[in-house]
Amino acid sequence: KGITKIAALDHAVDGRLKGMWICGENTLVTDPDVKHTTKALESLDFLVVQDMFLTDTAQKADVVFPAAAFTEVDGFFTNSDRRIQRIRKAADPPGEAKPDWWIIAEVAKRMESGVHFDYDSSREVFDELASVSPIYAGLDYDRIDSGELHWPVPDHDHPGTPVLHEGEFINGKGKLQLLDYVPPSENPDDEYPFYLTTGRRLPTYHTNTMTGRSKGFRILVPNEWLEIHPRDAEKLGFEDGDWARISSRRGDVTTRVAITRTSPSGTVFMSFAFPEETLTNNITNPDVDPITETPEFKVAAVAVERIEAPAGFSAEPTLRADPAIEDPRGG
Repeated sequence: KGITKIAALDHAVDGRLKGMWICGENTLVTDPDVKHTTKALESLDFLVVQDMFLTDTAQKADVVFPAAAFTEVDGFFTNSDRRIQRIRKAADPPGEAKPDWWIIAEVAKRMESGVHFDYDSSREVFDELASVSPIYAGLDYDRIDSGELHWPVPDHDHPGTPVLHEGEFINGKGKLQLLDYVPPSENPDDEYPFYLTTGRRLPTYHTNTMTGRSKGFRILVPNEWLEIHPRDAEKLGFEDGDWARISSRRGDVTTRVAITRTSPSGTVFMSFAFPEETLTNNITNPDVDPITETPEFKVAAVAVERIEAPAGFSAEPTLRADPAIEDPRGG
C-alpha cells in the first residue's frame, strides 16, 4: 500500500522519505500549513520537479524537468465527469520541454528499467492503460479520435456510460448508510473566533500558475480578497477595500476585504490563487480525514483584524469578479 502526499511530507520531515519527484503540481503552495510543507521539501536529500513553469516548488528542486503544455503534446484527458477526450498537438514545445510520458520513460531507461517503459508514443501508453484497466478496456486511440466517451467502456461494442448508475445501482440495490457526525478538528474560540473556508474563483484555477499569466483573467481577478459578512465587518470596523490580517494557529496572511453576504456571519472565505501576494495556505488546517487522509482545507479557526494598507497599496473598494449575491435568508 502506498501513502498519500500529505503522509509523504510527514515522512520527509521525520527522515523516512529521502527523495521526491513532483509532476505538475505546485506543492509548496497547494498544501495546507506552508511552513510544514517547506520544512518537508527542505528535509529531502533529493527533489525533482517536472513542470511547465519554474514554480515556487520548482525553485527548491535539485533537478527540474521542463514539461510540455497540453497544446504541445498528443494524448488524452479524462475529466471528473468521466469524459475521455483526445487531444492533438497544435504547436512544438519550446526549448527542451518534453511530454510528461517521454520524460518518465527516458529516466526509466537510464535507470535500466526501460523494459517496462519502452514507449514510442502516447498511443502506446494509452493502449497499456486500456489493457490493464477494465473501465478503459473497450477503448483505443482510433475510437476516441471519433468522439468523446465516458467510462466505463468495458468492451469495443459498448457505447460508454454518460450517466453512471442509470436505472439502478451497480450492485442492483441502493443501501442507505447512516453516519455519525464528526466535528471539525478545529473550531472557533475566543482567540480565533471565525471559521475560514477556502476554495476557487471562476476565472482563476488552483494556484494561478497558468491562469495568472492571462492578462484578461488578471483584469477580472487582479488580487486576493477576504469575503466577510456585513454584520461581522461592522463589528470589526471594516469598510469595503480595507486591509485585514487573518491569523490562525499556524501563521498569518494579509489581504483586502470584500463585504458580502455570500459568506454567512461567523465564516470568512478566501481562495488560494495569489500566493505571491497572499499565501492562504499559510493558515489552513493540516489535519486530515481519518479515512481519505484529505486535509481539512475547508475549516480552520482564524482571527481577523483591521490593519493599515501595506506600503505601495491603498484601501479602496475591492475589485471582484464574483457577484455579491444576496443571502436569500436575509442574513
